[in-house]
Amino acid sequence: MSKFSEFAFSAADGFDEAAVREAFSHAVPLRTVVIYCYDPRAARIPELVAERLGDAYPGKVVLDEAGRKVASTATVFPVVVAGGRAHDALRSIAVAQHLFGIENIVVVHHSHCGATTFTADGIVEAFRDEQHADISRAFPREALCIADYEQSLRHDVALIRKQPGTPRSAHVFGYFFEIDSGELVLVASDPGTSLSR
Repeated sequence: MSKFSEFAFSAADGFDEAAVREAFSHAVPLRTVVIYCYDPRAARIPELVAERLGDAYPGKVVLDEAGRKVASTATVFPVVVAGGRAHDALRSIAVAQHLFGIENIVVVHHSHCGATTFTADGIVEAFRDEQHADISRAFPREALCIADYEQSLRHDVALIRKQPGTPRSAHVFGYFFEIDSGELVLVASDPGTSLSR
């Protein structure tokens, strides 16, 4: 056991995974996962998505009687990755569903993104030449950069939908965020289906 074991739920005596999962689902009212770029100019995206979908972000942290941070009122969870590409967020989607249950998954790509300044071949070659490393098979080539915003959003919405870690009932949206105007434009969507099907 490490010195940080006291902070891990699963390390506690009598750990009951089902009970902890149930408690988590009530402590955090997660509804929407938002995947977007780590560019600081894109920082407002979760807030704009929350306004669009009727969610709460950033929400407030809830304290218990002892002053411990035990919950949150936020209903949006941001997943911040290079270019806002969905491939990097697939595990986070599955974990969010398992712990909280989710209704919406939103992927957002933004104007003037650094992921449009290079090609898949260019980054692979640069790593080979500059780092002496072969990343050609480390990531799906279509997820390395953004060549066309509309195509990348449609690709990412379809990718999210076909993953087994995506709940069938969740609605999946792809938005384009124009940095200068602040406009959020719906490009692609895939509504969820009933679990009874």
